[in-house]
Amino acid sequence: MIGMNLKGKKAFIAGIGDDHGFGWSIAKALAEAGAEIIIGTWAPIVGIFTTSWKNGKFDESRKLSDGSLMEVAKIYPIDAAFDRPEDVPAAIAENKRYAKLSGYTISEVAELVQKDFGQIDILVHSLANAPEVTKNLLDTSRQGYLAAMSASSYSFVSLLSHFGPLMSEKAAALSLTYIASVKAIPGYGGGMSSAKAALESDTRTLAWEAGRKWNIRVNAISAGPLRSRAARAIGMIDDMIAYSKANAPLKDKDLEAEEVASAATFLLSPLASAITGEVLYVDNGLHAMGMAIDSAALQKNPIYATSN
Repeated sequence: MIGMNLKGKKAFIAGIGDDHGFGWSIAKALAEAGAEIIIGTWAPIVGIFTTSWKNGKFDESRKLSDGSLMEVAKIYPIDAAFDRPEDVPAAIAENKRYAKLSGYTISEVAELVQKDFGQIDILVHSLANAPEVTKNLLDTSRQGYLAAMSASSYSFVSLLSHFGPLMSEKAAALSLTYIASVKAIPGYGGGMSSAKAALESDTRTLAWEAGRKWNIRVNAISAGPLRSRAARAIGMIDDMIAYSKANAPLKDKDLEAEEVASAATFLLSPLASAITGEVLYVDNGLHAMGMAIDSAALQKNPIYATSN
């Protein structure tokens, strides 16, 4: 089997705020492959994250296969809703969670990373936020909808626009999406489904533009439901996981964050050198299904009754 070798590569992962989500698992998998890890953490929680790191709260989760701990070269505060310092409203800049911070807009973080590391080889967008995610789309305000689009999809465009010039030849970028981009998922609201659809469309366009401009590959992973901190904010994650386990081709199987991380590491490695503009499903095959076999309407049919 061909091994993943990312020694000498620098990876910037935006959106890690704890040790439970896809971003953390991707960072850990990239570290296993030898990459140097640089993290961007949402500005309001960067103090909590760095304190937890220093106090050893993540030590168990940081363990690599050889027994060593994943190291991080640097942690930057980032708020991907803002491209430049002048974009930050006074109410945000003066907020106590931001007042002691500086250099957290996308352009500033890119400049700091370039100053500290010169260039990077890998860019991972693990960001999503919708202030009205628990509302139906019909009940979502214009402000809530645009906020979801800004933080969850345009943020990837901005990240690649600002980091692209400091990425190495044949570098790779990756974002995380969800099947709500192409299928109706009741309860996944606040404009998040629209943001994911935009993110996937942008993946294809960015693959063309960044490929021709900087020779950078751009892909996305559509991951199945995971009980992460961010997913729990939706309020229906347990139901989503139960539905997937009941109806996905890989029967009664939990999706593991490490499985998404393995796929991400492949797409970000030279082994995927001819793959760009792709949305790869890592969801136990749920995306392939057009029928819910656990539906009560099907249980009289022995074909479906025995499938469970």
